[in-house]
Amino acid sequence: MNLQPVRTGGYPSGSAGIDTQQRNRVLRNTYWLLALSMLPTVLGAWVGVATGVTSAMSPLVGLIVFLGGAFGFMFAIEKTKNSAAGVPVLLAFTFFMGLMLSRLVGAVLGLSNGTGLVMTAFAGTGAIFLGMATLSSVIKRDLSAMGKFLFIGMIMLFVAGIANVFLQSSALMITLSVVAIGIFSAFILYDLKQVQDGVETNYISATLSVYLSLFNVFQSLLSLLGIFGGRDE
Repeated sequence: MNLQPVRTGGYPSGSAGIDTQQRNRVLRNTYWLLALSMLPTVLGAWVGVATGVTSAMSPLVGLIVFLGGAFGFMFAIEKTKNSAAGVPVLLAFTFFMGLMLSRLVGAVLGLSNGTGLVMTAFAGTGAIFLGMATLSSVIKRDLSAMGKFLFIGMIMLFVAGIANVFLQSSALMITLSVVAIGIFSAFILYDLKQVQDGVETNYISATLSVYLSLFNVFQSLLSLLGIFGGRDE
């Protein structure tokens, strides 16, 4: 993320208004790009379910493809975020993420109430986003200190998730899903507050951060719903 120190005071007359306009523009562009990013995500998930390309991969191969593709795209987004190529690269990344999500979506859709579970997960993710977006506009205190704690939690979650690819523990998967919902919901609040405070000034970087949190919240909700609310055909 393109983090810069927050300027909290000392603006000359007129500068504060310009600064506020810039923050609002970055926030508005972030919301629009987030909305747009849902289209290639859904398309990627549909292609994955229709072709079964991800279901054909073993868990280990799927993990390697996911990590390689995700980090490759994130590197490319960081390099192009200030150019005209930034948005297309980000949208290509969201298509890839939808494709990688298709294995879980396909498994849940295989349940008799699968469509309802997917829609419930989508609605739940939307409700969390709206809640965090509202909180970010209401909270006045600086939340920058949250960043390092959330990052440590995310790393621990990431390591445990990789371990569970080999352990295949249902109990650990449930625990990780619950913890992930909490951590990435807080990340949504944190990232949106960074934009509103003028710390994050690049809307492509902001969109990437919030998108990844939304992706993880949705994936975790869908996993839990599939486990506890799924009904076999």
